[in-house]
Amino acid sequence: MARLRKDFTVPLLKNGKITEDAFTRVTGETDFPSTGALIVDLTSWQEHRSELLGRADPIGIELAAGESPSEIADDLGNLSLVALDFPAFSDGRAFSSARLLRERYHFKGEVRAVGDVLLEQLHFMSRVGFDSFVLDSEDPVQEWLIAQDDLNLWYQPTEDGRITVRQKRRG
Repeated sequence: MARLRKDFTVPLLKNGKITEDAFTRVTGETDFPSTGALIVDLTSWQEHRSELLGRADPIGIELAAGESPSEIADDLGNLSLVALDFPAFSDGRAFSSARLLRERYHFKGEVRAVGDVLLEQLHFMSRVGFDSFVLDSEDPVQEWLIAQDDLNLWYQPTEDGRITVRQKRRG
């Protein structure tokens, strides 16, 4: 039997607002709920891919810190969401995964940060392609606003469309 996890105490922040999470995270090997949007781990996806693809409801995959987006690259067109885990604030592998999803694989679905997500990283997470965050905070909207106001000059170009210092200098 699959184990369902839905933590109603930790809000989902999307587009700077608290949002109801339409997805249920499912871990384990078998017996997925018959309806509803699901997030499954990579192993469950690999073992039950055809069953999950046959569902009418949206599917997402959660990649653990060491699992590469290349492992799901061929399936991204079938996915609505990819959740990337931050097991610790000091583990930045999910930053690279988010950027790969957006820039190399052109994933247009939701990229969600889960795990040890901190205020100090929200700005940088949004720059590399994250658009939703499971944030354990008393006031996640205020933290989002603080994070977005922290920086206003960027040196590295990304897919977020913000103008870099070099582009500003050129006029």
